[in-house]
Amino acid sequence: MKQHTFSLRRLNLSILFMLIATILILIGCSRDESTSQKTGGTLYLYNWTYYTPESVIEKFEQEFNAKVVLDYFASNEDMFAKLKAGGSGYDIVFPSQDYTSIMMKEKMLLPIDRESIPNLRYISPLVLEKATYDPTMAWSVPYFMGAAGIAVNTVRVHDYPRDWSIFADTRLAGRMSMLDDMREVMGDALAHLGYSVNSTDRAELEEATRLINQRWKPNLVKFDAEGFAKSFASGEFWVVQGYAEAVFEELDPSRWHEVDFILPPEGGPMYLDSMVIPKGAKNVELAHEFINFIHRPEIYAEFLDRFHFPASVHTEAEAFMTVTPFYQGEDLAPFELKHDIGADLELYNTLWQSIRYVN
Repeated sequence: MKQHTFSLRRLNLSILFMLIATILILIGCSRDESTSQKTGGTLYLYNWTYYTPESVIEKFEQEFNAKVVLDYFASNEDMFAKLKAGGSGYDIVFPSQDYTSIMMKEKMLLPIDRESIPNLRYISPLVLEKATYDPTMAWSVPYFMGAAGIAVNTVRVHDYPRDWSIFADTRLAGRMSMLDDMREVMGDALAHLGYSVNSTDRAELEEATRLINQRWKPNLVKFDAEGFAKSFASGEFWVVQGYAEAVFEELDPSRWHEVDFILPPEGGPMYLDSMVIPKGAKNVELAHEFINFIHRPEIYAEFLDRFHFPASVHTEAEAFMTVTPFYQGEDLAPFELKHDIGADLELYNTLWQSIRYVN
């Protein structure tokens, strides 16, 4: 009886071990399948020009065994029009705050799965305080907060005002450009006059329009949101309204000392670009992985270093930075985020047409 009992126990133990082994194999397969779902595939990004470090993209592709395809846009209006026309196919888009708000209201976005992005803990509370349109990051995750300023070629230009009034300087006529961006140009004029960049007061907007049309526009070669940096680098333009990263990207570092990049003390429009996942995205899980990857402190510092940005969004990245930014976070203090102006957008568009297309 004892011998039979021992054999039965041994058989039961063998069966138990086989069951455990089978379960472990199944778990392993499950983990492999889960990992394979999180990695691989192609991620389609739609971002601003001069805004995505190649080194960061390469590291993401290697770590996640994925391919990243980048398309670029020069203005929020261009991006929005393309998405509304059905030109999506993108997994992550990088709109500024006013268009993030619009896209939320238009129900064009998928919600953010916060649990999939633990690095959200590094997002600056100050940035979320400013992001009144989405303070809990339910639909968007901040990418960078900055502002367009003025780049001056100090070899060619001397004795100039360091504010928006430089565009009224007739000595520089034919050597200047401003962005082909309604909210940026009109926002600069409003700020220069002492008004909010989000003003919806008709009298203030008309005053700003007169300033642009009568004092600034006669001195401009054109409104240009795409080629201003190349034209500045070539010497065609001596003064441009634009983004620091674009201007310095086109110049050899040996010439950087020739540039005075100004964020005017009267302020102007400030942007908070975010990462959003549009409806129709095919790689939602990989998109969350990318957003989380970007906000690793050392990776985000690499992004900041590449474009000499200040750490305006991230609480820990500055400790990993190795370069001096082109401007400091405190320089943004007088600047104001552009908000969705709702029904008053039609008034802005009408006035902008008079600036852009009426001689």
